[in-house]
Amino acid sequence: MLNTAGRDEYGDSLSGASILVIDDEPGMRNFMTKILEPRCKRVEQAASADEATAILDQSHFDLVVLDNIMPGKTGLEWVQEQRKVGLFADTILVTAYADLETAIQALRTGVADFVLKPFRANQILNSVARALDRKYLRRENYLLKHELSIEGGATRGRLLGKSAAITKARDMLHRLAPLPTPVLFTGASGTGKEIAARTLHSMSERAEKPFVAINCATIPSDRIAQELFGQTDAQDRTQGGLFLHADGGTLFLDEIAQMPDQVQAALLRVLEDQRVRPLGAERDIPLNLRFLFATNADLEQAVQEGRFRADLYHRINVVNIEMPPLKDRVEDIVELAALFMEQFSTTLGMPTLELNEDTLLKFSRYDWPGNVRELRNLIERSMILGEFPEEFAGHGGITGQAAMESLDLVTQRHIMHVLDACDGNRAEAARRLGVSRKTIDRKCASWSL
Repeated sequence: MLNTAGRDEYGDSLSGASILVIDDEPGMRNFMTKILEPRCKRVEQAASADEATAILDQSHFDLVVLDNIMPGKTGLEWVQEQRKVGLFADTILVTAYADLETAIQALRTGVADFVLKPFRANQILNSVARALDRKYLRRENYLLKHELSIEGGATRGRLLGKSAAITKARDMLHRLAPLPTPVLFTGASGTGKEIAARTLHSMSERAEKPFVAINCATIPSDRIAQELFGQTDAQDRTQGGLFLHADGGTLFLDEIAQMPDQVQAALLRVLEDQRVRPLGAERDIPLNLRFLFATNADLEQAVQEGRFRADLYHRINVVNIEMPPLKDRVEDIVELAALFMEQFSTTLGMPTLELNEDTLLKFSRYDWPGNVRELRNLIERSMILGEFPEEFAGHGGITGQAAMESLDLVTQRHIMHVLDACDGNRAEAARRLGVSRKTIDRKCASWSL
């Protein structure tokens, strides 16, 4: 029996599904709709193959349930035609005649299941649940393989830190989370652009849907369109690309400046229409995606030099979040280092290293050209070797709360070092540190300076 959560013994897969029922008999259409509608997100009907085609031209469905014997053409003939123009949905064939020839043809066409007439309500529900479970499992496997194939493995984590620069970025993420607006993350390599994008996704209503990260620089230029948009294969079956597999969730395009020009044009069309057309297909498929972008390049300069489309740049640069370099958020180093040591202690099975005032001070004075990624690599390498490199090593090891308390002294020394470099000019020091003048004044007052 269906419970108040909209789920029953047929599983959770039905609750978010969209299904198209095609049958020329009104009684059969209404019977299947009555069974499916209370359990599914959306159910629509079509009385003929032509009506179904018109509906598919406007809407995308997770599953199509169709009768094989209809006026004009069989259900299998219709499926074959639709695969050629772009049918991404799985199909269930309802038939009174399950002969061997029909079964072979159905397998070649990619039909997910048969339901024999006459059937009971539980039979059609079981068939639909099985088909959707297989569909979602294929999607999860596809996305998992993609994520594992990303160079360096999947980047996961949360946006840590209490510095003014990172707090400003986090506040902007909170403001943008409920909106569909595209966001462009900029900043040097290793500043945490992908982690910021994942954080934005986790704050949004799409948090339970896929987050798909794509590095445009790592996919060969002759394959990137196929990877993103999908294609119709040699058997006239539409293979969904990453855009379709991410549907309902968030798509993060990293190194967007490296995208080939012809793919930029196609991406612009997707952004404008929220529809994608797989290569070789004749039908656009509607999308429901939040688009996020990132680059460490100067896109304005790339536009001026003709390496990036101006219209695409203006389309993706609605909101820009500049991720600060680690040298401008030195007060976050202890928290980041502690997180990385905890992670590597678990994955490597090694004890954490001691932090001390000397090491923290050396961390604060280092420029970190590789930013947070460089700090993470340093922690991993140091834990494997059992000690920090000589240039960061210190004495009198401290851990836990003592290490956090020593951060105040590290912060004081870092600000004093910047003030000395600015000849005491607090406004210039604030600009270099990425904080307000009031913050510098307040810190100096607390130190009786």
